[in-house]
Order: sequence, then structure tokens, then C-alpha cells
Amino acid sequence: MEKMHYAEELVREFLVFRGFTNTLEAYETELRTDVGKGFQVDKILDLIFSLYVPKFQIDKLVALLGFFKHYLSSSFETTLVSTFSKLEASLLRFYVVHALQSNRRDKVVEFFTVHGPDLLQSSQEDWTQWFAIPYVKNPQLDPEFRIFFSKEWYQALHLSVRNFFSEIFNATHILHNICLKEKKISSEMNATSLLKRDITQLNIKLSELQALLNEKETQLRQFKSMEGNISSSSNLHEESTHMSKDSPETFPQEVQTEIGQDLVVGEPEFVSSKSGDNSAFLLNDYLGNGKAGNTTLKENDGDVSREEDFDEVNVEHQETFLGHTSPISRCRFSASGNNIASASLDGTARIWTYDASTPASRNATIYCGTEILSLDWECKSDRLLLIGTSDACIKAWNVDAKRVVCDLNTTEAFPSVLDIKCSPVEPIFVSAAASGGSGSNYFDNLGFASLTVWNMKTWKAMTVLPLGEDPPAITSICFNHNGKILAASAVDGMIHMFDMSAGLQITGWPAHDSSISSILFGPDETSIFSFGSDGKIFEWSLQNQGQILWSRDCSRFCYPVNDSNYYRRDMALDANGRRLLVTSSSVRAPIYQVQDHLNGWRTLPHGAPITAVDWHPTLPIFLTGSADNSVRVTSLLS
Repeated sequence: MEKMHYAEELVREFLVFRGFTNTLEAYETELRTDVGKGFQVDKILDLIFSLYVPKFQIDKLVALLGFFKHYLSSSFETTLVSTFSKLEASLLRFYVVHALQSNRRDKVVEFFTVHGPDLLQSSQEDWTQWFAIPYVKNPQLDPEFRIFFSKEWYQALHLSVRNFFSEIFNATHILHNICLKEKKISSEMNATSLLKRDITQLNIKLSELQALLNEKETQLRQFKSMEGNISSSSNLHEESTHMSKDSPETFPQEVQTEIGQDLVVGEPEFVSSKSGDNSAFLLNDYLGNGKAGNTTLKENDGDVSREEDFDEVNVEHQETFLGHTSPISRCRFSASGNNIASASLDGTARIWTYDASTPASRNATIYCGTEILSLDWECKSDRLLLIGTSDACIKAWNVDAKRVVCDLNTTEAFPSVLDIKCSPVEPIFVSAAASGGSGSNYFDNLGFASLTVWNMKTWKAMTVLPLGEDPPAITSICFNHNGKILAASAVDGMIHMFDMSAGLQITGWPAHDSSISSILFGPDETSIFSFGSDGKIFEWSLQNQGQILWSRDCSRFCYPVNDSNYYRRDMALDANGRRLLVTSSSVRAPIYQVQDHLNGWRTLPHGAPITAVDWHPTLPIFLTGSADNSVRVTSLLS
């Protein structure tokens, strides 16, 4: 209370100093009548709903809203800022609606003439359609605007504004922010000074390291060239000697045994819930690709090969989206590839298009108020986007209506929705949620797992897939082409396969010695890819279970698991299944050519590590999201 009196004295001194005697008198009167009552939210509501809007005092309304936005922006509370931005847009739309209801179309035209440029530059809400409202004959009947003319919408707006100001207008909050502002100025000056000094030192160190790196790369290329020449000469000599002495039919028995053993070195044991060798044929029946019994698979020695220094991709065109203000956590093409959804660590998701020929009417910003962990589009259209968060929430966003059509909640025991996948056939989706733990690294902190199947017509949970008692967290899930099989990867290195019609696990095997970050079915669905937290990528045969068809080691592109700046590792296959793009702790990401141990490419550089990736469903176009807050759409030359 003492601090409150001190603040009141400061205001009184300012009014006396500026000579605002009438204001000072009113100020003193209100202090006497409102002692102990604190801030009066009703007076703010009267200003907005009883004075500024009815009297068409739009400049005063905009100034008032600008004051509150500036106040909240300096209070370090991003949730309040994003909420107020939505309220601000709604209040301005209420002004337009009130003017139309009062037959003052001239006020609407004046509003868009004066404030239209600022509205178009604002990324909070899409105002494009509203510029046409002064010329719509009966806007209250138009599907685009009808809801804003309803009594229910006005009542909801009035209540939302009241609740919001009730939240922020308390003495403790305001005085706290005054102190924070003083500390912020001082800390920012010190931080700026330290950053300038650090930048200078880092630039010097970077120059030295770059020179050293160039020198080492030159030496490495020389060594590889020498090693390749020696190896070629040696192999040619051994082959000619062998052909002159032996034939393939006369290998000694012990040599054949040794070769057979080498082929399976390093292959993990396969664990199945079905006995015998029939599980391979069962999986092929589920996959429905008619390739059961194919024994002409490519052999692999099980070793994980290391990538060479890749060439830069040949780019036809590249677009950069700069709408986010925090590092990117997820980015996904829609089913058609025309729209993109991207999420950042500040709890916002954005829907946008990269093609100028595609209408931007679906562009939107979705505020979730907490970290977004997963995104997925409905498989049959671009109509619905599902968003999973860290506070047990799953939002279904309708891109045509531009609103959340359903808010689902997982159980309190499993608040982190790590992944969401829609069935390609049925109106269902599966969510992988985790309980949270207290481990020393990211994966240990995930806790236990829950897999829930949801109905997208009733928006209710249908069943929970069985995982056993206290199962390790599921990090990634994916459907096969007909939706009969769901694959799930876990932090204990296991891959699980579920029969969706029966709701039962049909098989599973230990695929990695470390946690698995991401899994994907191969293009013909005779294989499945897994990406481990150790940076190793395996392609597993689904016909000869447990066999590794292809492998890569991209550990040099991966964050350490216990890194505090850890971003979840992700991978994406192109439409033909020939190129595999993975996230990277570097500013470039590798693109591996599947089934080829030599060829690969690297992306054009971002300004920070690459934290999210995806491929266009049909075209040679890929997405990369970065910790520099940007998302890039890159089109490759054919």
C-alpha cells in the first residue's frame, strides 16, 4: 500500500508540473471516492463501449489500445500480449460493425482509409476480407461477417474484455512492472555492452577456426584421394589373383561360414509377438502391397557408414517466411502441398502459402499459449490442422472457418502431446502423449507413454492402444498407406507395430541402442526408417524382419542429447522415397540419397541450426525451419 501511495504522489506532481489543474482536481476527487477500491474496470469498459465506439471516436480508441499494447509489451508477458492482440482486432471489428448498424458507412470507409495500411501490415489477424465490407449490401447476411453482427458475439467480446482487464488491472501487477522496467533498462545496457565485446571476440575466433577448417579439409581430401588410389590398385590385384586360382563354386566351407557371419554382424535381435517366420507374411498382408515372399532384397553389412562432404543442392527457387518470432519447432506441408503450417517455441502456429498463385485466404495465426510439440494435417484435404501442445491440449483448426472447432484434452497424467498422425483412410487420428519425468536429458524427462485413438467426427477418444505397464515414452508415430498399421518409436530404442482394426500390438523389435527420435514408412512400405538420438539412421526390412537395408551416421549434424538447446530431431522423405532430409545442429542440413552410400547434398544455409523439416507430397520441394525463426521453401532443379 505504501508503494501505491508513492505512485499516486508521482502522478500528482506530474499534473502540477504540467499545469493540468482541471485534471488534478478530477484526479483528487476520484481518489477520495474510490479509496481502497483499486482499479475500476467498468470505467475502461464505459470508455470503449459507451463513448468511443458509439461516438465514432476511433482515434481515441486506437490511442487507448496502443497504450495498453505498449504497457503489456514491456511487461515480459507474451501470453498477455498475444491475447490482447486478438482483443484489439475484435474491438476494431466491433467499431466497423457498429458503424454499419448505425448506417454510417462513411465512418467505415474513413476507418479503412486512415488505419488500413497498419491493419494490412499487422500479422495478428487477417483483415483482407474486411476491406470489402463497406460495399457489401447486407453484410449481416454474408457468411464471412454474419457472426460479428450477432448478439452472442457482442456479449462474448464484452465479457472477454472485462475478464482481460480484470486480470491485468491490479496494483501488485502494475507496481511489479514498474520495477521490472527499471531493471530492464539497466540490464539491457549491461547486456548490450557484454554482447558487443563477445561478438568481437567470437568474430576473431571464427576467422581462426575457419582458416584451420579449410586447411584440415584440404588435407583430408588429399588423404582420401591417396587412399582411394591405393585401395583400387590393391583390389584389382587381389581380384585377378583370385580368379586365376579359385572359382565361386570351390570356396572352402570355413570361408563360406565366415562370410555368412559377417553379413549379420551388428544386426539387433528381432522380437515379435508372433512365433515362427509367419510374422513377415502377416505384416505384408496388413501392408497390402502384394510383395510378400520377395527374397531379392539388397544385403547390408549392418555397419553405419559415415557421410562424405556433400555438394550444395541445385536450387531453382527459394522463399523465406519470416512471420515467426521464436525458433521453429515444427513445419508441415498440407495434403495438397499448397498450404504450410509452422509452429514456434512461443506457442504460435501459422498457416501460410508460398505460391503466389495460391489464394492466401486461409492464412492465419493460431495462439496456443504454450509450447507446440506436434502438427499434422488431415490427410484427405487441407481443411483441418491438428495441433498438440505441452499442456495436454489438442486443437483442431478449421482453415476455412479460421477458428478452433474442437479443443481436446489428454489425461492429466500425460500432458505432453509429442506427436499426432491422421489416418490416410479413416476419420481418426492417434496422439502420442508423455507423462513427463525428472531425468538428466530430454528423453529421460519424457516419462511414460500413452497412445490414444480419437474419432474426428465425434471428437472423442475411441481407445487407448496397449503398451504394457509403465511403457517408455513414444516419440514418433506414422501410418502405412491403407491405415491398417501404425508404427511407433520409443525412447528405449524399440519400434512397435499396431493392428489398428484390432487395436493390438502385432510385433516390435529393438532397433537402436539409444532413443528413437523419428520413424517413417518407406515409399513402397516394404521398409521403415528410424532416426536415433545417437544420429544413426536405419532402413529396416518389413519382409525379412530385423534386416537392415540401408544405414547412415549423421551424428556430426546432431545436438548432444543433454544439450540445453536441444531441438527434437526429425527427418522427411521425398515423394519418390529417394532422398532423406534430416534436421541439423549446423546451419545446413544433409540430404541423403537412400540406398546409395556415396551421393548426397546439403541445403543452403540458414542463420542458425535447422530444427524442423518436411517434403512436398508430390514435388521436389522441401521445408526447413530454423532456430533463426525463419522457414524456407526450397524448390530443387529436376
